[in-house]
Amino acid sequence: MAIFRQGIRVGPFDLRAGFPRDKSLDNVDNDPRLRQIANPLNQMGRFRAAMAAANGYARPNKFAVRIYPPTNLEKLIKTAESEALRSSIASLGVITGRAGEKTMSDLSQTLGRQIDIHCDSVSMPAHDLQAETITTFGPSREMVTGHGFEGTISASFYADTFLRERHFMEMWQKMAVNHVTHKAGYYNDYIGKMHIFQLSSDNVQDHPSYGIEATEVYPATISPIEYNYGPANTIVKINVQFQYKEWHNLAGDIIGAQDFSGSRQVLPPIKARDGGLFGKLPPELRRMARDNLGQATTVLNPIGKIFKGKLFPPF
Repeated sequence: MAIFRQGIRVGPFDLRAGFPRDKSLDNVDNDPRLRQIANPLNQMGRFRAAMAAANGYARPNKFAVRIYPPTNLEKLIKTAESEALRSSIASLGVITGRAGEKTMSDLSQTLGRQIDIHCDSVSMPAHDLQAETITTFGPSREMVTGHGFEGTISASFYADTFLRERHFMEMWQKMAVNHVTHKAGYYNDYIGKMHIFQLSSDNVQDHPSYGIEATEVYPATISPIEYNYGPANTIVKINVQFQYKEWHNLAGDIIGAQDFSGSRQVLPPIKARDGGLFGKLPPELRRMARDNLGQATTVLNPIGKIFKGKLFPPF
């Protein structure tokens, strides 16, 4: 039984409102849950406690990538322009010396965000400790003598109809070696960096919960594209193997007076959902107001009466 329920009919409107009675405290003494004894020391209890403390688990489909091309592009552009003024010798339309810096800078400004979003898979780089077997007396020991960063960073990108993602990587490779003179460039002129983030899986907002920065990155290998008469909805992917020197944790590494933890991101503020015109009313009054407004849009509005309120702006 409700605490209050009343209705009245005014013309074509049927106005009804009510406040239901709270039944959460009915028959509390006979609730079987009160007689259950929880055992937090069993395996399931420990697992549930660990799951609650973990604030959810990391998901492989929750990630983000930021790729930074060579950071000294502006300096290279100025150097190339000054060399072009001093030299008028050209070979196959390409000025001798470095080429492609201006094109790479334009591509980075126009396609940088698109390439980051189109990255559909990436591998987090590994780290290993290098050990040496030491035998003094008795069983041998594996003593750490150093560490290393083996392998490459594999990433794949969705390609648009112009294969601009592949063109971006090709121009980056041309900064490392001239395709006309076949001369390799300076190492510092073609290395960039890459950020890889693990995103939180709390279904509120995608914010980074872990991140690394790979340094001295460049696209070492661009894999071939296989064409076939397969399904029409298949998307072409650009597979790239990035070479790098080392990586650092963005949350707490300070290497060579460079604070990598300065890039750590915090949880952004969560905005409350806008409840509209009746958002601040109690639930029962909000429901009654919405129902009556719906009737008004159908009865009083000729357009709403014809289209049953579908063209009336929602609240």
